[in-house]
Amino acid sequence: MNEQDAREQIVAVQKNGEGDITAFKTSGGRVLDYTTALQEVQSGHIAGVNTFKGRDGETYIRGDADGDPTNNLDNLPNF
Repeated sequence: MNEQDAREQIVAVQKNGEGDITAFKTSGGRVLDYTTALQEVQSGHIAGVNTFKGRDGETYIRGDADGDPTNNLDNLPNF
């Protein structure tokens, strides 16, 4: 098993009333608020996602671009 396979992945999301993602559920069953998930992604503990700085200067989480829209964070199941 390589290092990529050993890391958790995001399998579901929680959204607020405006449709913004506020929390994540991992393949290991953990529920992470946005801030904690951001730290985990930046430290390389979660596979399939990366961070970027938005025009507003804030840092956000997004899925790795792989051409498959079904695994985009917005398209994952809600929990």
